[in-house]
Amino acid sequence: MNGAHALMTTLADAGVEVCFTNPGTSEMHFVAALDAEPRMRAVLTLFEGVASGAADGYARMAGKPAATLLHLGCGLGNALANLHNARKARSPVLNIVGDHAAYHVKYDAQLQSDIETVARNVSTFVRTSASTATLCQDAAQALTAAIGPPGEVATLILPADVSWSEGGEPAAPPPALAAPEAGDAAIDAVARVLAGEGRTAMLLGGRALRGAALTAAARIAARCGARLLAEVFPARMERGAGLPAIERLAYLAELAGVQLNGLTDLVLVDAKAPVSFFAYPGKRSELLPEGCRVHTLAGFDQDVAASLERLVERLGARDAKPEPQAPARPARPRGKLTAEKACKAIGALLPANAIVVDEAQTAGATLPAFTRGAPRHDLLTLTGGAIGMGLPVAVGAAIACPDRPVIALCGDGSAMYTIQALWTMARERLDVTSVVFNNSAYAILGVELQRVGAEGAGARARAQLDLGRPNLDFVRIGEGMGVPSTRATTAREFTAAFERALATPGPHLIEAVVPNTLSGLRLRLLRRVLNALPSLPQSMAAAVKRRIAP
Repeated sequence: MNGAHALMTTLADAGVEVCFTNPGTSEMHFVAALDAEPRMRAVLTLFEGVASGAADGYARMAGKPAATLLHLGCGLGNALANLHNARKARSPVLNIVGDHAAYHVKYDAQLQSDIETVARNVSTFVRTSASTATLCQDAAQALTAAIGPPGEVATLILPADVSWSEGGEPAAPPPALAAPEAGDAAIDAVARVLAGEGRTAMLLGGRALRGAALTAAARIAARCGARLLAEVFPARMERGAGLPAIERLAYLAELAGVQLNGLTDLVLVDAKAPVSFFAYPGKRSELLPEGCRVHTLAGFDQDVAASLERLVERLGARDAKPEPQAPARPARPRGKLTAEKACKAIGALLPANAIVVDEAQTAGATLPAFTRGAPRHDLLTLTGGAIGMGLPVAVGAAIACPDRPVIALCGDGSAMYTIQALWTMARERLDVTSVVFNNSAYAILGVELQRVGAEGAGARARAQLDLGRPNLDFVRIGEGMGVPSTRATTAREFTAAFERALATPGPHLIEAVVPNTLSGLRLRLLRRVLNALPSLPQSMAAAVKRRIAP
């Protein structure tokens, strides 16, 4: 058995069922081995960033790793942005990166590069297999690292001669590693804090935002009068009617400061202490108020659900009854289409058990408010801030959960980073409805241009944030990639198109033409409000929080 066939068997035996591919010459023996392994589904992508984003989306929903097949260092480099997002999401991903045959490296051929250095940017495990005999043991160790806990990105580099040579032996699946629960000292310390007199909150991330863990956290908060907060960009968050209501921290530091104002103690559960996304002149990077104490119940490598259940018992919160999110739907919008009205239509029609991938940027600011009372659904967000994840993550989520509708919400700029994902949706006949908010601008950067205090930003500077001249035509782009596409310029058109897409299996694209509401006068007014937030009276700050913050 050659190395490629042995590796394929090792992966399949370990439960890896999907490989997102963009292969080249060095990977041809691995490609050929696919025909001998019916347990492995190969999904072709037209860009490596789609492959890595799809592996991330698959892992978030399946709870186990997919593999990527990438071509040399250049291919891995193209995949880095979405591997960065996967790393921040703590998604288990195994990259298989082809390399030149070992004896060919010394010639420094055109595609020769230092793959290991590229891989270390995002991978906790990096190894170049030195021989066919050791390849599958290397793969088993890479899978162990990827699965964790916590989930990690692992990169296995496969020289072509290691792949094609005989002598490969499949390795046994790696043993599952049990995550430890929080220790008695941590449980007791957090219990004392939550039962004390201070103003406390629990900040939930990762696995704490799902299922039994979320319910346990809500019982604790109800018992102790603590606030429940979710990290800004959760990897996966269960939300909707009947589930505990939880407030996400705002992206904008000024708004997050309002949300956190007055806290004396913050308990972290599978999360890190909140900091500003960027540094800004004259502003603190840490978002917690001065003097707020930080406590950790369970970290990334611990059993979050079990730790929360122990805390429930310690606090006597088993019978606590947190108030669930009440069912609620906004009315169907009318009139000229805006981003807010599109979000309202999505809230009005969102189907039960949907998966929402949100990379709508500024256009999706009101989405949380309009969907919190919708039927139960999962929300996947931009964990690492590297745009271009929305469409690829939707591909992976749809393959992981073929019986669930997937809605991908993207800005026009971010959609163009990985627009090739539409072709894979069409080829695989995935049930994904992609909504592209076309406001002909990098609107979020218009906000940031002013927030960082950059001076002298005139017409040439604003042109770098303008996506017009020529205008992007997503209907023609989508149709050209095999995805039925339509354009909506009114709220009625959008609502009808969204309802039609949900009722028809398969991929669909809706181009929502919306105004850039964060430009000109409105942007200047927003800046004034944001600058004033820290000094607002509490009553006014709470009103701003309810209206703006996710």
